[in-house]
Amino acid sequence: MNLLKRNGNAGMGFPGLFFDDIFGRELFNWENGNFSTTSTTLPSVNIRESADHFEVEVAAPGMDKNDFSVTLEENTLTISSGKEQNENTQEGYYTRREFSYQSFQRSFELPKNVVDEDQISARYENGLLLLTIPKKEEAKQKPPRLIEIS
Repeated sequence: MNLLKRNGNAGMGFPGLFFDDIFGRELFNWENGNFSTTSTTLPSVNIRESADHFEVEVAAPGMDKNDFSVTLEENTLTISSGKEQNENTQEGYYTRREFSYQSFQRSFELPKNVVDEDQISARYENGLLLLTIPKKEEAKQKPPRLIEIS
């Protein structure tokens, strides 16, 4: 089971599922959610699946845990941030500014009837927002069972 990035293929003229499955969701999405209107990239995301849970890692250095909002509506997990960027400081003004803190939103579709929604947890450490999404007991992989032949 994979966590799927929610992606609108409307108006693109391609049958979305066919190309998504073969080429990956980002390839034909020219309005893709990894870039903002200011041409800066949004935080990158890693998703790892184990037998017991999914782990989502969002690369967001320089932010604070209070800058994030994580919501779950039906089976859509949404991670967003609205960090404001201060233009001036008490020590002076910037002559060059390459750090970009802007609002963003990333949404992922959770597999139906697989995750334990009540046990999802999140923490922020060392520049990463880390979410742990446990699987329901019945969805966990079971070891192979040896069937005795009589």
